[in-house]
Amino acid sequence: MNALITLVVLALIATFATAIKRVPADQVHSLYRRGKPYRLLQPGTHMALPLIDRVEHRINLGGQVLRFEEPLANAHDVRGTVYWQVLEPERADSVIDQADQLIRGGALAALRQEPEAFSADRRDLGSRLKQSMNGALRERGMMVTRVELEFA
Repeated sequence: MNALITLVVLALIATFATAIKRVPADQVHSLYRRGKPYRLLQPGTHMALPLIDRVEHRINLGGQVLRFEEPLANAHDVRGTVYWQVLEPERADSVIDQADQLIRGGALAALRQEPEAFSADRRDLGSRLKQSMNGALRERGMMVTRVELEFA
């Protein structure tokens, strides 16, 4: 009988421990209930329903870095670094898993649209790429803060 009581108490403690969610500073966690977005957990300690709620995404609100190296159709290799961050986690939650592909694809598409990309000043070109990518990313709650390019 004592073993059964001990087992039940340990199970309750374990269940309670899994219900506590700690969100570090500079992050937001998206909480999903039964597979659907429920709410965003801001930094701090929160309670969630065990076995019903789960943290789907851990969104970093600080700056992030994406490095890419891609060959373009006109035989130039482009290396670059894109610095970006999440501004609106509510909007970014649905696409945060594809953020790297969105940014990489946006940078390459913007480079292909630049007629004189390889004769232009890298800083000026980086600024134009940043503006072009931000047009699409802003509606998704993200923003490119800086683009650095190198041509091989």
